[in-house]
Amino acid sequence: MSLTFIDTHTHLYTEEFDTDRDEVVARAVAAGARHLLLPNIDANSVGPMLALCDAYPDLCRPMMGLHPTELPPDPAPLLEQMERMLSLPGHPFVAVGEVGVDLYWDASRKTEQMDVFRRQVEWSLRFDLPLVIHTRSAHAELLEVLTPFKADLKRGIFHCFGGNAKEASELLSFEGFALGIGGVVTFKKSTLPAVLETTVPLDRIVLETDAPYLAPTPYRGKRNEPAHLPLIIHRLAEIYQTTPDHIAQVTTQTAERIFQR
Repeated sequence: MSLTFIDTHTHLYTEEFDTDRDEVVARAVAAGARHLLLPNIDANSVGPMLALCDAYPDLCRPMMGLHPTELPPDPAPLLEQMERMLSLPGHPFVAVGEVGVDLYWDASRKTEQMDVFRRQVEWSLRFDLPLVIHTRSAHAELLEVLTPFKADLKRGIFHCFGGNAKEASELLSFEGFALGIGGVVTFKKSTLPAVLETTVPLDRIVLETDAPYLAPTPYRGKRNEPAHLPLIIHRLAEIYQTTPDHIAQVTTQTAERIFQR
């Protein structure tokens, strides 16, 4: 029996896949992909993302959001445009994402990043959509924005989780949210397996590749793609001392709960 899974975070619309996108999609389906969920990044990613969803309507699902490292000089017009798209009846978007706070490369716009993130958290509540949250070197800032909404937020994903046990516990205190786990869990020196083993129940994680980034071992440093996700599933089966089928089944159920429409 082959594995079936949902890649909850993949950027297959980017230029890294322009020469062989259809082949990448075919490999994903052959590997067991049931759905590929596509987070938006900025104004320029909307068109390619929606085009990919039009090409594979049963497989691909889009999100809408502004990535924290991609803020224009004045984010307001773009945010208003994105909000209008989310307001349209019958829109295709399954989440508000990829949104958050990232101070790893540049902390000079910290306040602005937090304000933009706060506005997009409000979209999640207004439009009853899950949040797909990117955070890097900004755990405290993330909690500062999210905590006032804690009682109202129902579901979402902390994408690409790689923190310690304390951070995992703080994020899991947001009921209905899961941690997005990808290729990092396969890296030789990763501390993530120990954190998952001690702190994170299996039903609080979902699978993701973040393709074309963060390819799992043995492809580390190369272009990632959804067909690599079974490598992550097999590593998680070792960590949780269960079968790959069980990992795929539980994570798929969690993803379907979060992204229900």
